[in-house]
Amino acid sequence: MKLVLVLMLFLIVPKSFSQQKNLDYYLEKAQKNSPLLADYNGQIKAASLDSLLVRSGYKPQVAATLNASYAPVINGYGYDTAISNGQSVTGLVGINQRILGKNQINSEAETFKIIKESLTLNKKIALKDLNKSITAQYITAWGTAVQIDYNKKITDLLNEENSILKKLTQNSVYRQTDYLIFNTTVKQQEFVSLQLHQQYQNDLALLDYLCGENSTDTAQLQTPEIALLDQGNGEKIFLNQFENDSLKIQNSNRLIDNNYKPSLSVMADAGYNSSFIYQGYKNVGGSVGLGLTIPIYDGDKRSLQYQKNEAALQTVNAYKSNFQRQYKQQLNMLNQKIEQSDQTASALKSQFIIGEALVNADKKLLLSGDVQITEYIIALSNLITIQNGITQNTVNRLQLLNEINYWKSNK
Repeated sequence: MKLVLVLMLFLIVPKSFSQQKNLDYYLEKAQKNSPLLADYNGQIKAASLDSLLVRSGYKPQVAATLNASYAPVINGYGYDTAISNGQSVTGLVGINQRILGKNQINSEAETFKIIKESLTLNKKIALKDLNKSITAQYITAWGTAVQIDYNKKITDLLNEENSILKKLTQNSVYRQTDYLIFNTTVKQQEFVSLQLHQQYQNDLALLDYLCGENSTDTAQLQTPEIALLDQGNGEKIFLNQFENDSLKIQNSNRLIDNNYKPSLSVMADAGYNSSFIYQGYKNVGGSVGLGLTIPIYDGDKRSLQYQKNEAALQTVNAYKSNFQRQYKQQLNMLNQKIEQSDQTASALKSQFIIGEALVNADKKLLLSGDVQITEYIIALSNLITIQNGITQNTVNRLQLLNEINYWKSNK
């Protein structure tokens, strides 16, 4: 069994540290491969094109039409020629120009401006979400790598002492049962190392998955350099979502008002329009006209639309107020956890110093036969537990910094 574990570790370890990668590498990969960010880029471009499409509608609309018809009358049967004219040919070029007021143009332009700003903001938040999730998984994988390094040192130490204790047992310094207990501890530690390597492979696989990479390489992760970023007004990024919703509703009211203003259009056409009944060759000409639409009554739809928008605005304001309360509360909890993590780190550091001193002392006594093997194993197990606690606390603190940066930073 021991030979199998050692062989598996031998196969895993060289591959585990074949290539060094840092956090920026994974962030860049994730941003490059993210379909959501690509989707937002496409939507932003589409919004710009939609704005240009609407603006093109402000320009004169020119269209050419060609129609020809023939309605025969056979033995007195057929369409009334007073209506059908018997036959007709129409070939016209028409021009239609909407007359829009400045307020109408500004309101429609504001619509696309708000849409584009909203998409840009959503893209920025999506990028923050992506960076946060990638960073969190990177920290988790790095924490496992730290545990691997420490457990490897412990395993190497135990293997060195194992050969020494074996000789001391053969010389009757220690009992055979004591040596078997120590040998069992060595095997357990080797098994823990194997589990950690497997966990590290799984952590890296998930990290690659989140980045959109199909990689089977097992890399060595560099220590993540995570500190509190320049604390800009990060709250504003999230509040802008509510502000954009409010602006959208206000602009909707202006668009409603525009629908109830008189609309004027100018029309003109020129070409050939003839029924060939009389001097068809002279039926070349043109026409001009005005179209005026004045809304009078629509069943009070305008008032109902206002009420609907007002209800939507109240909902937006309620969500905004709730977010502001929870935002402050959440940051207070995160800062409190940072303080607790610092306190825990200080306590674990003191315990580690004492535990390491005890293990070193027992190690010397162990070689001379002046301490029980079980006492040494207990001291070593306690030191491993303390070191695992230090690693976990470090990982938790980095995760907290990642969370605070997400909420408070403009980046």
